[in-house]
Amino acid sequence: MSGRVVIAGASLGGLRAAEQLRAVGWTGEIVAVGDEPHMPYNRPPLSKEALAGKATLASLSFRPRASAADVRWRLGTAVTAARLADRVVRLDDGTELPFDGLVVATGMRPRRLRCAGPTGPGSGRHTVRTLADAEALRPELTRPGARVVVIGAGFIGCEVAATAIGLGAAEVTVVDPEPLPMLRPLGELLARALLRRHEERGVRFALGTGVSAFAGYEGKSPGGGRGRVTGVVLGDGRVLAADVVVESVGSVANTEWLDGNGLDVTDGVLTDELLRVVTSERQGTRAPERERPERSLPYVVAVGDVARFPNARYDGVPRRVEHWSIPGDSAKHAARSLLAGITGEGDDPAPFAPLPAFWSDQHDFRLQAFGAASLGTGDVRVLDGDPDGDVVVGYHAGGRLIGVVALGSQAAVTRAAARYRAELLRQPALTA
Repeated sequence: MSGRVVIAGASLGGLRAAEQLRAVGWTGEIVAVGDEPHMPYNRPPLSKEALAGKATLASLSFRPRASAADVRWRLGTAVTAARLADRVVRLDDGTELPFDGLVVATGMRPRRLRCAGPTGPGSGRHTVRTLADAEALRPELTRPGARVVVIGAGFIGCEVAATAIGLGAAEVTVVDPEPLPMLRPLGELLARALLRRHEERGVRFALGTGVSAFAGYEGKSPGGGRGRVTGVVLGDGRVLAADVVVESVGSVANTEWLDGNGLDVTDGVLTDELLRVVTSERQGTRAPERERPERSLPYVVAVGDVARFPNARYDGVPRRVEHWSIPGDSAKHAARSLLAGITGEGDDPAPFAPLPAFWSDQHDFRLQAFGAASLGTGDVRVLDGDPDGDVVVGYHAGGRLIGVVALGSQAAVTRAAARYRAELLRQPALTA
């Protein structure tokens, strides 16, 4: 089998896609292109173990399986453009790579606040997405008397706040426009329990308000930025003193390189149920979007959190899923779809229907989840335990259990959540 598959993105999704392509029988060339200088590594520990100085690149790096040892890795190089109809991608060094099949695995980048105030390296404003981000933030958190403001009370924000407290920060305050931390993915019951646990361990919260500006002093920062942050101005007028700010306000899909190909990239890359990207047949026309017939490109698939796919297990509405299990699950499915699309041989796989799973370690407790809890926050029931201790909560839609989240000690919640995994897998689709 000859030909070339290009994998755009050298993170976990890209690595798993390469391995799965070999597993399903692709013997042609595989080239993986990634803008970071490192081989793929584990990202969830960045806001926890890596930030706390308990994990190194060596311990976080994934070792490719032997079957993928011949994959050619072009690291420190970004994909900047693509002509999908011509089956060519362009790299930032001007190289053009022809391909027979393409895997879109370029993932996400942190969203940044556009507020007045200091910006750039050395300004005291940070995000946590890469190993370099964690390495730059750690010394700031360990400065004696550090006052830390975390903007965003989602997974990353809560994890960073817990890590900062553990490192001895003098003050840690989490800011979020929602009234409770992690309210949208967890619902009110567990969000209130999470708030209590963080406050008991010293984290402060400024909820129900956003950020209007960053206070600071002018001048060139040591890292080349403009000025240094000294405080965060909230939407309600309060000013929080800050030596370091961590922005955890969501993600932006890395899809600009796909512009001009008629794809729907409004939130990640839209795919069909086989993870093949969807394109308008009349590319470049002025016809209204609703009048442009769409089709799936059999030789281009998307994997990981950049893919916006309809999950046949639930309601079929295309969504991105930013959980650790998705890169591996989607790569396994997409590899079969891509091989069939390139060769025209074999049957298409069944529709992609993953059971999402995530965990989040914060302070000395863990959140462990299976299923689509965010689709069932209107009907939340305690299945076991108590919100003040170890608890298992069920999320329902149409009377059906569609998600389970356990909160408490690590060993207890891992066992408790796993008990419900088989039940969730047996549940019929919401559209059934």
